[in-house]
Amino acid sequence: MKTALVTGASSGIGRELAIRLDSLGFRVILCARRADRLEELASELENEAIVITADLSDREECRRLYEKTKNMNVSVLVNNAGFGGIGDFEKTDLDRELKMLDVNCAAVHILTKLFLKDFLEKDRGYILNVASSAGLMPGGPLMASYYASKAYVVSLTRSVSEELRAKGTRVSISALCPGPVKTEFNDVAGCDFSIEGIPADYCAEEALKGLFSRRTIIVPGGQMKAGVLGSKLAPSRITLKTAMKLQRAKLREE
Repeated sequence: MKTALVTGASSGIGRELAIRLDSLGFRVILCARRADRLEELASELENEAIVITADLSDREECRRLYEKTKNMNVSVLVNNAGFGGIGDFEKTDLDRELKMLDVNCAAVHILTKLFLKDFLEKDRGYILNVASSAGLMPGGPLMASYYASKAYVVSLTRSVSEELRAKGTRVSISALCPGPVKTEFNDVAGCDFSIEGIPADYCAEEALKGLFSRRTIIVPGGQMKAGVLGSKLAPSRITLKTAMKLQRAKLREE
């Protein structure tokens, strides 16, 4: 049976991606830290689902996840686990930021590399790395570490995509780069977006359309596509100043 592995599947985009992959006939391996939410989601799916709890801020947990699933005929890997934070760089908590970098960057790197080797041997497979429109910007004052982490994911995905194109393989890799999405992200990051977020189910639908169409960069929503284009045309200093203003508007009073 064709199988998809979705990390960060307990809520938001990951949950919606799991639901849509299930509707497409995939057996879905659901991975996150919260077992109760995964079990609840598994009970709602049409096909058999497998629940694996893991804390992907731990690199050994990432390797354990791969070892547990490498023989399950995975043909779609969704690296969705991630979180953010906001505040002046010198004031934000270092340990929390390092954990964020481990989830947003190291986990994506490890799972992409390990599964990519398997996919190339079989000459089939899709990898979807959930990044952010933040990763397409020159930077994000007050969310410096988060923006940098997503830029890492975008750069990694673009580079590997070109390597795959040169090989002529049927394996494909994409980066999903949404703007604000109506998920729990705001509560975890401690911020509010000035732009209304798109629904998570719409984001998931656009993500899978782009993934199976082999688009390297997927930006759902016309408003965010225009914003990304505008950031490319404007001088970096102007874009950074604008980002700083938008970030300040997100901050919640303590």
